[in-house]
Amino acid sequence: MQRHPAEVGLAVKRLQHRHHRAASRALAPLGLSLVQWDTLRHLHQQSDASLHDLALLTFQTDQSFGSLAARMVDRGLIERVPGPGRAVKHRLTEEGARLRAAGQDILDAIATSSFAALSADQLDQLGQLLDTALGPDPTA
Repeated sequence: MQRHPAEVGLAVKRLQHRHHRAASRALAPLGLSLVQWDTLRHLHQQSDASLHDLALLTFQTDQSFGSLAARMVDRGLIERVPGPGRAVKHRLTEEGARLRAAGQDILDAIATSSFAALSADQLDQLGQLLDTALGPDPTA
C-alpha cells in the first residue's frame, strides 16, 4: 500500500506528540519542562550558546526564550556569562548538568520504548529516511 506524504507527515507528528507527552510527564518529578530539559541538552552540547542560538535550537522566539532563560537562571540551572562585545552567552550550572543527565536517562528510555517494535535495521533505516527527508531546508 502506497502512503500519501500527508499521512506519513501526520504519523511523524503523532509520534512526536506521544514523545512530548511522555517526556513532559516523566520530567515533571525533576521539576523540568521538556523545553527546559532541551535547553540543558543543547547547552551540554554547545557550551556558551547565545540566547538567539538557544531560541532557534529549542523552537522558541527570542522573546519567549529570554523569559525561559531568566527563569532558568533564577532556578540556578544555567548562568549568563559575558561574551565578545555586548554578547551574553549561557552555560550549565552544576545543578543544570545534574538535571540534564537525569533527564537524558528518562528521554533515552522513552525513545527506546517507543521504537521497541522496530528491529535494529529498521530503526537505522528510519533514521536514514528521516535524514534524507530533512535534507537541506528549502525555506532557509
